[in-house]
Amino acid sequence: MRNLDDYPFEIRPLTEDEGGGFLITYPDFNTCMSDGETVEEAIANGKEALAGMINALKEWGQPVPAPNSGGVASGKFLTRVPKSLHAALTARAKTEGVSLNTLVLTFIAEGIGQEKAHHAGR
Repeated sequence: MRNLDDYPFEIRPLTEDEGGGFLITYPDFNTCMSDGETVEEAIANGKEALAGMINALKEWGQPVPAPNSGGVASGKFLTRVPKSLHAALTARAKTEGVSLNTLVLTFIAEGIGQEKAHHAGR
């Protein structure tokens, strides 16, 4: 079985009208999605949905797409930030009880959601 972590995903905050929380989708699979109250919960639920999708495709004798088969980005990038920002983010992550990656991912997802809401309101 393929490593589920190799499949890229997209995550976005759900609006209050959509029920709140976060939605996770997998570009390599048209119909594989899940949600959760937090980013971490959405990712965990997404992995369960992805495993179920892969198992169903195998049972139906259908091909299972390879990771990144849709020509999408890997989902990983590196960025340099000032030491003071890194220290502030690390301290905030510790206070929140989450990893630095989870904190930054949450901030990015929330920012994209706010921008989409702003553009939709125009």
